[in-house]
Amino acid sequence: MSTARRTLGRVPAAPVAAETRTGLVRRARKIDRVLAETYPDATTELDFDDPFQLLVVTVLSAQTTDKRVNAVRPKLFAAYPDAKAMAAADRATLEGIIGPLGFFRAKTESLLKLSAALVEHHDGQVPPRLEDLVKLPGVGRKTANVVLGNAFGIPGITVDTHFGRLARRFGWTEETDPVKVEHAVGALFPKKDWTMLSHHLIWHGRRICHSQKPACGACPVAKWCPSYGAGPTDPVVAATLVKTEGRA
Repeated sequence: MSTARRTLGRVPAAPVAAETRTGLVRRARKIDRVLAETYPDATTELDFDDPFQLLVVTVLSAQTTDKRVNAVRPKLFAAYPDAKAMAAADRATLEGIIGPLGFFRAKTESLLKLSAALVEHHDGQVPPRLEDLVKLPGVGRKTANVVLGNAFGIPGITVDTHFGRLARRFGWTEETDPVKVEHAVGALFPKKDWTMLSHHLIWHGRRICHSQKPACGACPVAKWCPSYGAGPTDPVVAATLVKTEGRA
């Protein structure tokens, strides 16, 4: 094993707690640049054709996998191509389509209310503003930022479980509340980078920086991570933990 390979994951000499604000910003942006190089194809792993589809599939992705949502998507939107059609959907039929995703009764209720609200308040169109999106039934800041960033090109930070975990492991924030994490991390990066930053961290969290056993020895940003050693540091062992998902 080469010396270069061994030194990749060494913890920085200075603890993160001793960082200046400028140092933190530089380290955070360095990590994002390396993740951008590591995952050049990073994007949302939910399939969609328009803002309405993205809003719906994002709501459906709660407590299930993107792969499962993508599997039911063609049948769902063939039956209900827009908010007006979905608002008028037969409940039992809609439940049958999204049944494989789990929690189908609650999700059906959310889709019916969400679609009705779009028809009533926005002429059936998805509004491109955070303050309007979060007023829709079942839509929080996370879902709203996914839609804004990926359907409208409006920068937003998506704080899902992966993003929050990695932001804390990287020492970018100690906050656990998603809104506080969003604001703390957003302050470290130019607004134009927010959407892709979200993709980079989510992809890295799904593939390498796992919740229970991160693949530290296979991590491209281990050199700048204060949590290095939370998982196996041996490159061979760590390589067995690396996962692929979606288009990776």
